[in-house]
Amino acid sequence: MSKKIFSGVQPTGNLHLGNYLGAIKNFVDLNNDKDNKCIFCVVDLHAITVRQDPEKLKNNIRETVATFIASGIDPKKSIIFNQSRVAAHAEGAWILSCVARMGWLNRMTQFKEKAGKDKEKASIGLYSYPVLMAADILLYDATHVPVGDDQKQHLELCRDIAQKFNNDFDVENFLQVPEPLIQKEFSRIMSLKDGSKKMSKSELSDLSRINLTDNKDEIINKIKKAKTDPLPMPQDIKELDERLEAKNLLGIYSSLTNSKLENSIKNFSGKNFSEFKEQLAEELVNKIEPISNEIKKLLEDKKFLDEILLDGVEKANMIASKKIERIKEIVGF
Repeated sequence: MSKKIFSGVQPTGNLHLGNYLGAIKNFVDLNNDKDNKCIFCVVDLHAITVRQDPEKLKNNIRETVATFIASGIDPKKSIIFNQSRVAAHAEGAWILSCVARMGWLNRMTQFKEKAGKDKEKASIGLYSYPVLMAADILLYDATHVPVGDDQKQHLELCRDIAQKFNNDFDVENFLQVPEPLIQKEFSRIMSLKDGSKKMSKSELSDLSRINLTDNKDEIINKIKKAKTDPLPMPQDIKELDERLEAKNLLGIYSSLTNSKLENSIKNFSGKNFSEFKEQLAEELVNKIEPISNEIKKLLEDKKFLDEILLDGVEKANMIASKKIERIKEIVGF
């Protein structure tokens, strides 16, 4: 069955292995399925919920597009655009914020995590972020949205908003209620220095992550220095609950090779970590080095990247502007 897929990536710059295995690798597979219609959005409106350097933001938008293309997303098959240049996103977010309820937003755990202890100093944008996310999805009648664990709650909110809008204005199925697309055989990618923390560009040590712009030597060095424990490789999946670094590295290997975690454990059971790390580094170099080289090459051609975005903006605007005009009519504008 044909799927209409919408997904967004924040232009934070310095995308890493967690972003690739958690989202972009999946986007490439979705893009390559001829039955899918895919829209990939660089969500720059979401990015400014926390303060951004304007020049860096511009560069990060281009870098995100370069990463999409270098990873294998074909802009001829899919729409790639940045959110701020399609006015319907901001308009839709306001209208839907008048449909969403405070109680729903108060339950969003990600705001509590991101705002930290002093939530009074967080921006209103950070608080209402999930309503903008709902507008992003609903403007395109997306049937499916790829989500990780941290976004499941936001997609549920999007579904609630769509259903309430349809009920409030007696327009059955006008806003498509999207389904989640959950990746199979995927492990959440954690820091190479601490298996209890998510891999992040904000961690001080660059050794904690594999950047998508890393070269061969950097990748090999980071895997050599990745934290492990003194025991041999685990023999059973149950062991991984107590051995977070081993779990993370085996999860990365399994995601790269599209294999089940149980099979990866079986392949390396009882061996030394050094032997496993050699294999893992080889898989990473084979996958990441060509992407890294292509990102660097694409970033030298800003005109090409800007043309990709402009083409995507025009295509996205054709869809979203029609939907927002109909939404305005429905609410009485």
